[in-house]
Amino acid sequence: MLKVDDINVYYGSIHAVKGISFEVNQGEIVTLIGANGAGKSTTLNTIAGLLHNRSGSVTFMGEPLNKVPSHKIVSRGLALVPEGRRVFLQMSVQENLEMGAYTQSGANIAQDMEKVYNTFPRLLERRRQIAGTLSGGEQQMLAMGRALMSRPKLLMLDEPSMGLAPILVEQIFDIIRKLHQSGTTILLVEQNAQAALSVADRGYVLETGRIVTSGTGKELLESPAIKKAYLGG
Repeated sequence: MLKVDDINVYYGSIHAVKGISFEVNQGEIVTLIGANGAGKSTTLNTIAGLLHNRSGSVTFMGEPLNKVPSHKIVSRGLALVPEGRRVFLQMSVQENLEMGAYTQSGANIAQDMEKVYNTFPRLLERRRQIAGTLSGGEQQMLAMGRALMSRPKLLMLDEPSMGLAPILVEQIFDIIRKLHQSGTTILLVEQNAQAALSVADRGYVLETGRIVTSGTGKELLESPAIKKAYLGG
């Protein structure tokens, strides 16, 4: 479904992503793990069209994404839940969800809204509330719900557990499992390697802009080197 081939991404003269290649197949959860500054978010932002790779290619559903503007990438079925949530703080929960549906036709929107409220009952309770007054966990749910309103074929999540209390992290990962079970393909970037690898079919480990190892979620969870570096083992 998604193929990233030998991409190089720079911030000015800083070489942030150094020739990485990986793929995501339909129906999978694939995770990118690594320390802060390893290039995980840069990779997602490049796929989403917010940054541009200097070389290499990104292909989605067989179509190249290089030079495609980010709003057109959303229309093709690729949605990003950005790091730090980035909900529209002055708008209500319902209005945020409606903004997520801007690529959809009116007939689908009510049905999709109902689906999002079923997935996130808390958002239904708070649907008239201004997003800026929600807790961090509720804002994360809203950011995920907003992305789902675009009917993504591939949902990309950037650090969904960041800054959340442990009980909320559990809730978010339960939701990720449910979305996966309902057929959503997910590319997950996460510093909480334990949580990410426990839901992932496959994982890639990034260090300073390079992929240093990959395997199934189970293999990486059980790897002594990964345990030592990322799991406090």
